[in-house]
Amino acid sequence: MTPPTASSPVPAILMMLLGVSILPISDAAAKFLAASLPLLQVAWARYFFHLVATLPFILARHGLRALWPPSPWLQLLRGALLLCSTTCFYAGLRYLPLADCVAVLFVAPLFVTVVAPFVLGEKVGIRRYLAAAVGFAGALVIIRPGGETTGWAALFPLVSGFCYGSYILATRKLAGSAPAAVTLAYTALIGAGALSLALPVVWQAPTIEQIFIMLVLGPWAAIGHYLLISAHERAPASLLAPFQYWQIVVSVGLGFLLFGDFPDRWTAIGATIVILSGIYVTLREQKLARERQRAAAQARAGAV
Repeated sequence: MTPPTASSPVPAILMMLLGVSILPISDAAAKFLAASLPLLQVAWARYFFHLVATLPFILARHGLRALWPPSPWLQLLRGALLLCSTTCFYAGLRYLPLADCVAVLFVAPLFVTVVAPFVLGEKVGIRRYLAAAVGFAGALVIIRPGGETTGWAALFPLVSGFCYGSYILATRKLAGSAPAAVTLAYTALIGAGALSLALPVVWQAPTIEQIFIMLVLGPWAAIGHYLLISAHERAPASLLAPFQYWQIVVSVGLGFLLFGDFPDRWTAIGATIVILSGIYVTLREQKLARERQRAAAQARAGAV
C-alpha cells in the first residue's frame, strides 16, 4: 500500500463511507442465500466470483508473477483466516439479524489492539487495554450469553471477529510486500480454491434468482473492499477508522428493510459501547502517533 498523500482527506472519507455502505449489501445478499443454500456454497460464490471479477485486472496490470507474491506462507495464513471469518460470519447470518452480526464483528479492531504488542511489537498503554475490555463487554451485551434471543448462534460472529482481527494482524505484517489489490486477489484465490474442493459435496442446485445473487455477491464485495483500499491509499488509517462504524448503521437499515429485523434495546446499547470504545482506541492511537512524530522531529532538529 502506498503512503497516503497530503491532499484533502475528503475524497478518502467519501470512499470509506461508500465502501462500508456497499459491504452490508453483500452481507444482506449472503444472508438471503444462507437461508436456503449450504453455507460453504454461499462462501464459495463470494470468493469465486470475486476472483473472476478481479483476476483479469490484476493479470493485466501486474502479470502472472503477481500470483506468487513475497511471503507466500503468510499470504496463505492470511487467506485462511479471512476464509474462516467469512464462513463463520455467514453462519451467524443464518440465525441472527444482520446488524447484530456486524456489530459483534467489530470486536476485530479491539482484538488487534490487545494482540498487536505480541505479534507486531507495538506498544499499547493501559487506556487502550481498558477501552478494548469495555468494547468486548459491549459485544457480550449484544450476544447476551445464555439469553434466549441469540444463544449459541452468537458464537459465530464472535469467532468471525477474532479471525478477522488475526487477518488484520497478518495484513499489517505483509504491509508493503505486495500491491494491496494483488493481496486482495490472492486472498480470493485461496478462498475460491479451498472451497472448490468442498463444493461437489455440498452443492445444491440454486434457483434462477439465487444464481443471479451468487453472480453479484463476489463482485459487489470486491467493489466495497477496493474502495476501502483506495481510501487508505489517500488518508491515514487513524483518520478513516471512525467512519467504518457507519457500516453498522447501514446494516441496521438493510436488516429492517429486507428482513424486518430491528435491534432491540440491548443490541443498541452493546453496539454503542463497541463503537465508542473503538473510536476511543482510534483517537488515542492517532494522538500517540502525533506525539511520536513530534519527538522524532525534535530529535532530528537536535541532531542538526
